[in-house]
Amino acid sequence: MLSYQRGNVSLRQYQMLLCSLYKIYEALEEALDRNASHDAVAPIYFPQELGRLESIEKDLEHFYGQNWKEKITVPAATLRYAQRLREVGRDHPEYLVAHAYTRYLGDLSGGQVLGRITQKSLGLKNGEGLSFFSFPGVSSPNLFKQLYRSRMNSIEQTETQRSGVLQEAVTAFELNIQVFNELQDSVSCASETENEMRQRRTQHKQNTTTTAGDEALQSSSSLMPRFLRTLLGVFVVLAVGMVYAF
Repeated sequence: MLSYQRGNVSLRQYQMLLCSLYKIYEALEEALDRNASHDAVAPIYFPQELGRLESIEKDLEHFYGQNWKEKITVPAATLRYAQRLREVGRDHPEYLVAHAYTRYLGDLSGGQVLGRITQKSLGLKNGEGLSFFSFPGVSSPNLFKQLYRSRMNSIEQTETQRSGVLQEAVTAFELNIQVFNELQDSVSCASETENEMRQRRTQHKQNTTTTAGDEALQSSSSLMPRFLRTLLGVFVVLAVGMVYAF
């Protein structure tokens, strides 16, 4: 969806990603807060170290202004993901570990690298608009991930519950795929619209000039799935890790 693998990302792409992340983490962290004392949640509840919602809100305000909530748009797949998180928090809090593990450790693992790429691509200074990628409460990501996995292993579960958590991890993986696919489609549609507008404005120019511009735009759009594969690869590794952890 985003061209991180080529070391480049547009402002529009990053804004769309932040909008989706806001809704996902809003639902996830509400569910975790509500079930903080649950036996299957308390061991992996690290709001100070991992909380992302306030960081995302800060980034959205940077790009959209103080009334950012009135301006953001969220794809349907993201809303379905948020709905599933609320259902799990209400009906099966013991499954929240699957979503927390997938999201938090995925973002913690790739946050520093993706943050630097975003900063360079958009020319952002002093960390403005990049709060999402920063985990000031985690001094060593590797050590923290070890701690997190050990806390996961400490959760006592029946065979039925363990099977349910693993199935929910698959669901989390699938929901992330749907979100990234829809974000990719949204960016592609936006690119096509921009292309049509550009063609209308440049009809008086030579066909060769228009064709060259179209090919360049198509080449840029074709790079988007590469980041999707890279990021989904992170989730595959996390899913495998969860299987072994349980």
